[in-house]
Amino acid sequence: MSIGEFAYANNSNRFLAAPELAQQPFAVVGVPFDGAVTNRPGARFGPQAIRSASLMLCDGLHPHFEVTPLGQLGDGHDLRLPNASPLAEVRALIQAQASALMARHHCVFLGGDHSITLPLLRAAHQQHGALALVHFDAHCDTWTDHFGEPSGHGTWTYEALQEGLVSPQHCVQIGLRSSGARAAREYVQDQGGLIFTGRQLRGLDGAALQAVVAQILARLGERPCYLTLDIDCLDPAFAPGTGTPEPGGLSSSQVLTLLEELAPLNLVGMDCVEVAPAYDPAELTSTAAATFVWTYLCGQIAKRMEAGQ
Repeated sequence: MSIGEFAYANNSNRFLAAPELAQQPFAVVGVPFDGAVTNRPGARFGPQAIRSASLMLCDGLHPHFEVTPLGQLGDGHDLRLPNASPLAEVRALIQAQASALMARHHCVFLGGDHSITLPLLRAAHQQHGALALVHFDAHCDTWTDHFGEPSGHGTWTYEALQEGLVSPQHCVQIGLRSSGARAAREYVQDQGGLIFTGRQLRGLDGAALQAVVAQILARLGERPCYLTLDIDCLDPAFAPGTGTPEPGGLSSSQVLTLLEELAPLNLVGMDCVEVAPAYDPAELTSTAAATFVWTYLCGQIAKRMEAGQ
C-alpha cells in the first residue's frame, strides 16, 4: 500500500484517498464557503474535515451495497471562492464551476454552509430541468429573509421553489424540528410537497421506516433528483460540530437507512453541508458526514453496476 492510501500515512487529503479528478464518472468537490451563516461560523473548514474522516473508509466494501467508490471516484479539490464577497457573486462562481463539473461527472459537494445549495441546484437545473429534491435538515430553510438580509443559508429552499428549480410536488423534507413561524415551517407542504418532521420520525428505524421510504419513492418517481444533507438533521448527540444544532434530531442509523433505501431514486447529485469542525469533539460530525457521502456514492455505483454501466 503506497503513501496516501492509508489513513495514518498520507501525503494528501482526498476523499477516500481517491486519485485526483480526471475522467472518473463520480467526483467529490469541496465548497469552502460559510459567509451566510446566522449563528456559529466555521463550515468553510468542513470539506477538509470530511475528507480526513473518510480515510478510514478506504479499505473495503460497503457492507450493504458490496461496492467501493474507488476506481470510479476522483477528488476535484475545492472550488476557488472568496469568503468576503457578496453572496450573489460567490453563488455565481459556485454555479459556473459546478456546471462544468456536473456536465462531466456525478458530483458530491462538501460544504460549506447551506447557502451553497442554491447555485448547485441552478447548475443541476441547467442540465435536467425542474428537479425533485430530498432535503435532510433540522431547519425548513424557507424563510423569506435572514434577519433583514434578503438571502442566506436559511432561505435557499424558498428561493429554489420561487425560481422553479425544484418542482414543489417533488420536494421532500426530512427531520425538520426547529422553531419558526408556521408559514415557513409548513411552506413546502403548502406548496404540495412532503415533510417528515423530526417528531414524526421518533422511534422509527430499519423496517419501521419503510412506509416513509415508500411514500418518497412513489412521489418522486423517475424525475431527476438532487439530495442535500444538512448535518444538523442529526441530533447533536451524533453531530455536535455544526453551526446551529437542534436537539431532538435523527440518529446516524436513521439517516443511513434512508440513504440506503432511497438509492433507487434518479439521483443526479448530492451535497453534505454545515459541518463545522471547531465544535466537533472526537470528529463525530465529520465521521458521520464522510460515512453518509460514502454510502450515497456506493448506492449510486451499485445501481450503475447493476445496469451494466
